[in-house]
Amino acid sequence: MTAVDETKTDPAAGSPVNTARAHSHGAGVVPDASRAERVTSFDVADFAVPTGREEEWKFSPLREFAPLFEAAPAGSARVEVTAPDAVVHRTGTLQEVGAGTAFTPGDRIAAAGWAATTEAHLVSVPAEAELDAPVLVAVRGTAGSTTSGHLVVEAGHHAKALVVVAHTGSGAHRGGVEVRAGDGSDLTVVTLQEWDADAVHVGQHDVLVGRDARVRHIAVSLGGKAVRVSTNVRYAAPGGDAQALGVYFADAGQHLEHRLFVDHEATNCKSYVEYKGALQGADAHAVWIGDVLIRAAAEGTETYELNRNLVLTDGARADSVPNLEIETGEIVGAGHASATGRFDDEQLFYLQARGIPEDEARRLVVRGFFAGIVERIGVPEISERLMTTIETELAATALAGASSTEEN
Repeated sequence: MTAVDETKTDPAAGSPVNTARAHSHGAGVVPDASRAERVTSFDVADFAVPTGREEEWKFSPLREFAPLFEAAPAGSARVEVTAPDAVVHRTGTLQEVGAGTAFTPGDRIAAAGWAATTEAHLVSVPAEAELDAPVLVAVRGTAGSTTSGHLVVEAGHHAKALVVVAHTGSGAHRGGVEVRAGDGSDLTVVTLQEWDADAVHVGQHDVLVGRDARVRHIAVSLGGKAVRVSTNVRYAAPGGDAQALGVYFADAGQHLEHRLFVDHEATNCKSYVEYKGALQGADAHAVWIGDVLIRAAAEGTETYELNRNLVLTDGARADSVPNLEIETGEIVGAGHASATGRFDDEQLFYLQARGIPEDEARRLVVRGFFAGIVERIGVPEISERLMTTIETELAATALAGASSTEEN
């Protein structure tokens, strides 16, 4: 058993300290396996350089992430924001945009990124506003460079908005995204990882859900050589409803990793997590880690998490680990599920028996597998673009398979 002390921090004061919060099973102690005892801090020195033996890094390609572990001076990725007139967009230092009130680094790369960030962005939706168009945030990296950045997305009380953050380009990038949903707001944040094939990206997204607010966080990872996105959800008050959805498609030699932590500490809140991934090619690797904690005070909680992986070719590997900690029996319901498998032969047989060629049948199955989440983005042109990208990946696999057959 390990004791965890609670301390506080003021990022704007320039002297942030460890912010690991107490998680009580009595007398302020937690079991070693608890997700809640993980260190969070703005100080890079509070995190050792990972060796790969740590639980939070054992699935990650540390060689690819190595340039991001040090808080050396780094440039800023190019960021362009397109938004309706009602939205406030401000650029400045972390302090000038009010960063850190709902974000605390949870690993060494996030802390190093915070320390190295010189340009941060605030996207603020005023209270009561209902946007008639999405806010588009374009983040572009440059080949050969290491960049850091931080984006704050906030919605005032009873505001309704959709924010799309698209990552493209190359290089190595550390990115923090801080989402603050005001009371009664309805906020959807979509993050697209559409990097070039040689890019490396590690991001931490912290989401704070206000009283009776509804938040959807949708992560779509299709590009990059090595991508790791950690999403943390907390509730500021009762009645919050959070959905964390994701889609990923890993190709040969590509590593796509998603980590979720939903911390239920307020009463009568809901959470739903659903991630779907497909893998193809030698050494394609996908990692999904889902942690949900229901604290003793979080009575009336309703939660479920689900991860499904579709392995399309030999040589691909998917690691899926759902975790659920419950400290009170006074809940509505809680559960989790994980499944990894190949194509359903019965589905393929059914389609082929009706005259559909095998390659087309496979595309239909995969499209149906992903469509339920992609369509929830709410922007038809983005949803269709992503489905087109997925089908292009499938076509490449079919072509490679046909070439292999001809050679044999």
